Amino acid sequence: MSPQAKPIPEGFSTITPYLIVRNAEAAIDFYKKAFGAQEISRQPGPDGKTILHATIKIGDSVLMLNDECPDWGCRGPESLGGTPVSIHLYVTDVDASFQRAIDAGAAVTMQVNDTFWGDRFGKLKDPFGHEWSIATHTEDLTPQQISQRAEKFFATCGAPSG
Repeated sequence: MSPQAKPIPEGFSTITPYLIVRNAEAAIDFYKKAFGAQEISRQPGPDGKTILHATIKIGDSVLMLNDECPDWGCRGPESLGGTPVSIHLYVTDVDASFQRAIDAGAAVTMQVNDTFWGDRFGKLKDPFGHEWSIATHTEDLTPQQISQRAEKFFATCGAPSG
């Protein structure tokens, strides 16, 4: 490490999501249309077609991604049959952002609604198999208020099964 190099690069957080997708170029285009992403960098693969590494920025957050490379154990949700991970995106207008993502090709998995925890919240699946939750925080609640609201909510709709 050079003396002037920062251990955490400028503009990055200590945790940075890294997505593996089938067709990273199309994914970057989708994230630009759906979430207003800005492309920071792109490293093409030796074949000139795949992307070994790309960095984009959505809002104030950096996201890295690359094309699938099964020989290196890198497979995206489409190859794996789904993903257990959801990327949460806070925005100033969830309804407009949600519609923008749908217009760009995302599929709705949960409509936007007001939640018991104080967010207006919805969920989407991007065309590459990654799940996104998008929210606007609307209320500052205490843990007790959230628990009381959750109790009422689950009494009327049923608790999720595990």
